[in-house]
Amino acid sequence: MKAWQFTGTNNPLELNEVPEPHAGPGQVVVAVKAAGVCHSDVTALDDAGWMPLFPHLPRTMGHENAGVITEVGDGMDEWKVGDRVGLAPVMGDGDAIGYGKWDGGFGPRLLATSDNLVRLPDEVSFELGAMATDAGLTSYHAIMAVGGAKAGMKVGVIGLGGLGYIGARVAVLSGAEVYGAEVNPETQKLADEIGLAGVADSIDAFKDKNLDLIVDYAGFGTTTSAAIETLAEFGTLVQVGMGRLEATINTYPLIIKQLSIKGSKSGTKEDLAGIYELMKSGQLNPPMNLITQADIPGAIDKLRAGGVVGRFIAIYE
Repeated sequence: MKAWQFTGTNNPLELNEVPEPHAGPGQVVVAVKAAGVCHSDVTALDDAGWMPLFPHLPRTMGHENAGVITEVGDGMDEWKVGDRVGLAPVMGDGDAIGYGKWDGGFGPRLLATSDNLVRLPDEVSFELGAMATDAGLTSYHAIMAVGGAKAGMKVGVIGLGGLGYIGARVAVLSGAEVYGAEVNPETQKLADEIGLAGVADSIDAFKDKNLDLIVDYAGFGTTTSAAIETLAEFGTLVQVGMGRLEATINTYPLIIKQLSIKGSKSGTKEDLAGIYELMKSGQLNPPMNLITQADIPGAIDKLRAGGVVGRFIAIYE
């Protein structure tokens, strides 16, 4: 089969012929039906700081996947051929699909284990199922499990793309009053659809709102700094986005307002199941751009250029 593989920093993805996987003990093979393209794929390609996550090259990328089980290995009795599944990206050994030793969904088949398999409800499409495995799971975990968003809180969300749209919408559905920061004017138009109380180019436009929690899904340095300047006393910043791997912040508000800064990475199978329940209800339906496997490098180029509205999802027949 053919798969798009990462070979090193600043190299374009290579479409290589690779062996089809077969299920060993504790494994299943999943035929990928949908694979998301994430902005972290761009930074992994462009930023040498990501190289420790790729100890074995080449590696088939693609960490947002949903599909159908086609082969079941020994010890996986709870699963059967034909089961619809989403794949939480982090495996039990700490590696993630599309990194480490696990090939991802930029190829048509991949291996999965009980550590990351989640049943995909019939009511949820493969496209939404794939988006939820990173953009959904990661955003849900950051804003709910780490940030503790709940009814009555005032919450800021930086970046309303794949992750931020979902994070903001989940917070709205939890009953929070949510404000969004987004530089793309087309994405700003989604404010009413999400249910935002306000939207601006930068989160510091809402300094007067006394935000209890800000989740930075962009992570471009200046966004992190603006969040520190904006939070209310005893407020919390949850950092998710890795658009840049460094930020310079003003420590004065950090100290004087006794702020907290937390990092959040990926999430759990339980987070993914929670996202699937919201999607099943019809209350969470983020925008998507459907493409083919052949279009994946072009999608990465468009993400690199900026201005994209909605998640790129590659569909496999």
